[in-house]
This record gives sequence, C-alpha cells and structure tokens, in this order.
Amino acid sequence: MQPATAVVADLVANIPACDELEAHHIATTLAWLHSTDDIFRRLKPATPSPHLVAYTALVDPDTPAVYLGRHRKAGLHLPMGGHVDPGEHPLTTARRETTEELGITAELTVTSEQPLFLTVTTTVGQTAGHVDVSLWYVIRGDSTHQYPLDPTEFDGGHWWPLDTPDLPPTDPHLPRFLRKLHHALGKTPQS
Repeated sequence: MQPATAVVADLVANIPACDELEAHHIATTLAWLHSTDDIFRRLKPATPSPHLVAYTALVDPDTPAVYLGRHRKAGLHLPMGGHVDPGEHPLTTARRETTEELGITAELTVTSEQPLFLTVTTTVGQTAGHVDVSLWYVIRGDSTHQYPLDPTEFDGGHWWPLDTPDLPPTDPHLPRFLRKLHHALGKTPQS
C-alpha cells in the first residue's frame, strides 16, 4: 500500500459508524483501499471509478443549520467539496475546496479536523454512473451570512435547519449525515 493510500485507510478506519450502512461503506472502502492504490481521479469526469472525494459541510452549530449549494452538474443541493488530487491528503482537499467554492478559510472547529462521515455513492446528473467514495468534513459557518458560491459550479446556496423534514433534492446520504452531526453536536439522540 502506497503512503497516500495508507493515510486514507487510517482516516477511514477511525470513523465511527453511525449505522449499519455506514459500517458497510467503511468496510467496503477499507477492502478497496487494500486492493489498489488507484484511488484518485486521474481523468475527468470519472477515471478511475471509484475515486476519492472530500465534502466540506458548512455548518452553523448554534442555529443549527447546514449550507447547501445547488450543484450545476449534479442537479442536487449539496455540501461543497471536490475530488482529492493524486497523492493529496483529503483534509488538504477539504481546505482547498472551501477556499475555491466558498471563498473562505476552512474552520474545522465544529467537530474536529477528522472526517465525520463516509459514504460510497453512485453519481447522478451530467457525470452519472461512477462511484464517489466521500469523506465528509465539517466546517464552521454563520447562518446569518450568505456565502458567494463559485458560480461555475453552483447556482446559489441556502441554509437548511439540521432537523428539517423537507430537504431539497440532495445526496441520498445527507439525511443520515445530518442525524450523525446532530448527535455529534449533542443536540438530539442518534437513531
């Protein structure tokens, strides 16, 4: 296992699963990481599949709320984030994507500098059909502020309460992430 892959394997192994599906995603990801070092996207839009992604969920823990942008290619309301460059540490990706897409410096003080959540998802939209292995980082935001999202990637953004029952079309795992985040913030029991 190459050093960059070993770093990712260590990150993944240290994510506590919130439910059976996340435990399955963690086990699947660890098996994948032990089978190949070809884990970074080399060719747009999807080679190889699967490949690593770092989400950066902008969260106001006081409200509590999450900021989602309407992603142009996916056609979904998503956290910010992007593909992990070859050999790049996913935390570096999270910081880079925060600057590129939100125009701010990532403040990873809501939970920790470690990813809170892991998902394995088949993409939809313009680049549908490949698999993203996503590490979800949590960055601090202010729900009284509208963030100027990169207009080449997003068509505006909106704050959503963490406990909203009416999320817009989004990543299929976002509701589970929000439940885990609620639990991490000590706001509600995890179900």
